Amino acid sequence: MDDVKYGEILLPGDEETEARREDVVRTGFWPKLRKVAARIPFARDAVAAWYCATDRETPTRVKGVLFAALAYFVMPADVIPDIFAVIGFSDDMAVLTAAFAMIRGHVRERHYEAADRALSDTIKTPEKAG
Repeated sequence: MDDVKYGEILLPGDEETEARREDVVRTGFWPKLRKVAARIPFARDAVAAWYCATDRETPTRVKGVLFAALAYFVMPADVIPDIFAVIGFSDDMAVLTAAFAMIRGHVRERHYEAADRALSDTIKTPEKAG
């Protein structure tokens, strides 16, 4: 995670930056989610975003937006530290909400169904998405 700098998470980037974001998300998403799922009201949306971002049918631009938003969620540095109950995740939720607005319609019902299964299975890491 040290390769991705906090300031570049949400900025448009070249292929290398986007690849680093994707790597941050692929390695850090499930461990972070397991730790905080019970405390965040947007867990279902975050997991649906994961499934959409890792879906082979999702357009590259949409994947880039989602990986940027999910990288922000995963990164330990934060505008509002996650250790503060409730408000600590408000910035993460705002970033994910903004990402959803940008890619409206690409997070499909199948992504939410996969999210529901993952959340009900006590947040088990999926073998393969998509």
